[in-house]
Amino acid sequence: MATDDNRRGDHDLNPGMGLPECSQPASVLIPVIGRPEGPTILLTQRSADLPHHAGQVSFPGGRAEESDADTVDTALRETEEEIGLQRRHVEVIGRIDTYVTRTGFVVTPVVGLVRPPINITPDPVEVAAVFEVPVSFVLDRRNHERHNREWQNKIRHFYVLPHPKRYIWGATAGMLVNLAELLLRAIEDECRDGG
Repeated sequence: MATDDNRRGDHDLNPGMGLPECSQPASVLIPVIGRPEGPTILLTQRSADLPHHAGQVSFPGGRAEESDADTVDTALRETEEEIGLQRRHVEVIGRIDTYVTRTGFVVTPVVGLVRPPINITPDPVEVAAVFEVPVSFVLDRRNHERHNREWQNKIRHFYVLPHPKRYIWGATAGMLVNLAELLLRAIEDECRDGG
């Protein structure tokens, strides 16, 4: 699914930003849930009490630990810890391009299929809410809005997906846009080739 170590990230919309010198490996799971009314993507809203990215929308995931076998193991372990979704209920189908954040994280997004019914038990210390957005919402390019704000005396550009109830922005929105572009290119290629 991912190309050879293509690094996407905050620098995509901010060419002068450059990549951070330090890099902390991390992984997230993009859980795609096979709902009868159409597939959805599960997201979390982080607890307001966390020291970093408090209250923000994110995927389940986090920093790699030495005991993790690989990036997939990191994503699955963190998902179990944060929302209680056990790895045996996730069918990993691949990874998309790594995403480098301005804070120095090199995030590997792992895509996994989850078949209902699912049993979610969020850790209240880390997760305030769990919700789903339709894949159709993510694939709609009209929802790939570019916003900006001043940060450290510079204008910083970032993606926002205008969900009616949640503010999906920054790295999470960027990874969703990357996933959408990958899927839309595959669909367009298939249609062009007569599939």
